[in-house]
Amino acid sequence: MSGRAQWRAQPKDGPTVPRFLNRLSSRLIALVPLGLLVALAACAPQAPIMVGAPTVAAPPDMARTRVALLLPLSGQQEPLGRALQQAAELALFEQNDRRVEFVPLDTAGTAMGAGDAARRAVSLGAVSMVGPLTGAETAGAAPVAQAARLPVLAFTNDSSQARPGVWALGVTPEQQMRRVMGSAMSAGARQFGMVAPDDAFGRALAAALRQAAADFNLPSPAIALFNERAGAAGPVAEMARRATNPIDAVVIGATGFRARELAAAVRAGAQDNPRPLLLGHALWIADAGLANEPALHGALFPAPDERARGVFDARFQQAFGQRAPRIAGVAHDAALMAAGLALAPAGTTPDAMPRFDGVDGPVQLRANGAVDRSLALFRVSPNGDAVLVEPPMPLGVGF
Repeated sequence: MSGRAQWRAQPKDGPTVPRFLNRLSSRLIALVPLGLLVALAACAPQAPIMVGAPTVAAPPDMARTRVALLLPLSGQQEPLGRALQQAAELALFEQNDRRVEFVPLDTAGTAMGAGDAARRAVSLGAVSMVGPLTGAETAGAAPVAQAARLPVLAFTNDSSQARPGVWALGVTPEQQMRRVMGSAMSAGARQFGMVAPDDAFGRALAAALRQAAADFNLPSPAIALFNERAGAAGPVAEMARRATNPIDAVVIGATGFRARELAAAVRAGAQDNPRPLLLGHALWIADAGLANEPALHGALFPAPDERARGVFDARFQQAFGQRAPRIAGVAHDAALMAAGLALAPAGTTPDAMPRFDGVDGPVQLRANGAVDRSLALFRVSPNGDAVLVEPPMPLGVGF
């Protein structure tokens, strides 16, 4: 029977024993030093491999604590859901405690499916929920989890889903804007502008920029959102008209050709003036083509520190023979936090856990559902490399 056929013969959810661990263990033990495993335990479209059980079969009379993994195991996002399972498997292997059991549950990638998966988690006696993936799925699962007093460690970067008992662990627009705006403010910037597509991400960046400007007691930012058919010159001119002061820094809320086009228009409008500074967002870390536009050389953007990310990527590649998707780091961290929480004294909440040094940098959960995350600062270089300008700051330091 092929590997795919073997997978199809397995249930879509429920406790499972990963069949690849016998061959995986020796690889991971060689790759992950014992000291790293102890430290990680203390701080709490991919191949179809079922995951989620103790690394060594537990005695039948050993009580195990269940953690539910709410993942899209069917539908369009199924390949990504399988990769997120694999990331959780690494977390459980690193935790290396047979008292914790992960239970994968299928959300089908929908809000209704996430609600059903959350109810299944409650019925199975899970103590927490890792996932789901999107904001819509989180909205479907959260009421069920809150009614049962189960914490939710979701992967979404939609901070509107955050509330007491529900944490959005994705790298949010708010975290990105505060990091890059802080750097620009250190260079003297006060009046910010933004040009971005009028889509969900562009609107989220705009809202984050407005909130950060208010928090920092800055003038209201000049923001121009545009539809996909608009050229670059019009939105840039509209942004300039909306500014009450000369613009010191402009956030380019796009990627690829559109980001290059907008940057060239901003620079052309500034002529020979050194201002405005050009700023970006975390998606630029994977966009080497930005260097093809000279106006973007030296532009600053926030993103997770790639050095920490590289360790996880190497482990994932070694274990599964393929590259980890970006969101897999969030899934790994959420699973590792949940495993640590499952072993903590009764009544411990995620926000009471110590600061967590995760795949994408330091993370601290707050009681109101907020997530403090420390991002690095990068610069676009002429050769296309993202040059590290500032490493992640300690949590609570800076803007």
